[in-house]
Amino acid sequence: MQSSVSIGGKAPEFKLKAFFPKDDRITELEIPKADGKWKILTFYPGDFTFVCATDIEAFMELKEQFEKNGAEVYAISTDSVFSHKGWAQASPRVSKSAIPMIDDYKKEITSAYGFLNEESGAARRGVAIIDPQGRLQYFSVFNDALGKDAEHIYTAFMALKKIAETKPEDGHICAIPANWRVGKDSLNIDTVKDIGKL
Repeated sequence: MQSSVSIGGKAPEFKLKAFFPKDDRITELEIPKADGKWKILTFYPGDFTFVCATDIEAFMELKEQFEKNGAEVYAISTDSVFSHKGWAQASPRVSKSAIPMIDDYKKEITSAYGFLNEESGAARRGVAIIDPQGRLQYFSVFNDALGKDAEHIYTAFMALKKIAETKPEDGHICAIPANWRVGKDSLNIDTVKDIGKL
């Protein structure tokens, strides 16, 4: 499935139902909502699966850190909110989660981001990060059997946040080097003087 979004482009907006496992409630959400926050969209193949439960648990462990730094996490599959509810009731991992689980039964958001597996009709495993202006800044999709590295995604989010919050200077750009970690310095590159120096 071809994505209709690109890095730096405007993220498509949807109103979809969501299930909140910890609160046992269903409500409608805007994704992404123009509220000045970053959005982490974690797509997964389906409820009642093994690796997907570990994804949700991993993001839940970092939920406070994401929120403290201005980001909200949403879990998305092509299951209904009723399936999400049933899974939360059955899974020890999912039942503890406070991450909203989005109902994409019509496959709207999954298709728009290019995560739809045409053969199975399910979402592929992947992640999208959207900035406070509603622009896509990170996109990854990978093998369904590979669980997500939530620490890596948190690091990528913090790096993107650092780039976004660094005021541009004349002739300089902020860039993040390979293997960067939270708390480390970014690269303040002089686009003329620093050519060939790195």
